[in-house]
Amino acid sequence: MSRHPRRVCVSHRLARLGLAALLVAPLAQAADGCTLPLGRGWPPATENHGSAVEQLLAAKAEPRLSLTLLPTRGTESGLLLIPGAAADADWTLRHAVPNERVQSWSRSRGGGALELRVDQEVDNEEAPIPAALAQRLVAGWKRALEHAVPADKAAEFRDSEQLLFVVDGLRVSGARPGCGVGETLMEQASLLTEAANESANKRERRWRALGESLDELERQLQAAPAP
Repeated sequence: MSRHPRRVCVSHRLARLGLAALLVAPLAQAADGCTLPLGRGWPPATENHGSAVEQLLAAKAEPRLSLTLLPTRGTESGLLLIPGAAADADWTLRHAVPNERVQSWSRSRGGGALELRVDQEVDNEEAPIPAALAQRLVAGWKRALEHAVPADKAAEFRDSEQLLFVVDGLRVSGARPGCGVGETLMEQASLLTEAANESANKRERRWRALGESLDELERQLQAAPAP
């Protein structure tokens, strides 16, 4: 248990609001087309921080899809889709927030250093998600990212918040996409965030909305020019 329950509770609410605000913020598409601010692999100077957060949020699970937010300030957070024990069993949708920020500046008499606080508890909101829908999400996200982010486009360093996508072994990182299939992925991530924190009857509406959004993603990919 935390020694500062009130502060931790506020931190968790802010982390949830931060991820939700990031995902539903107004989107703008450039007049000359849609170029997603994403690249393949890890951005420079990000892997240690990102790996620590991903491993902490996953614990011992092996998600097939994860979306992790690394803000410049405040607590990190993530969405994960974890397969069920059997092929047709429900998957687990997890929205995870550490008790406190993982990457922190530690001060000492000799100066200071960055530390990664991985020995801490994580607040998980979990919900069962139908296997067929989860599998559609994994397939749709991977296809969208493979199409929209060229294999030779490496992730770039950004002195701002970062999004880390890992979908069935494909890693893509960068800023929040604001157009094209990237916009659709963000809308779906917002629906997943809401579903993880809702009652079962409300989640059914989210699943229907996700199915419709995946249909739209498929239409976008079919209409998109070859990369």
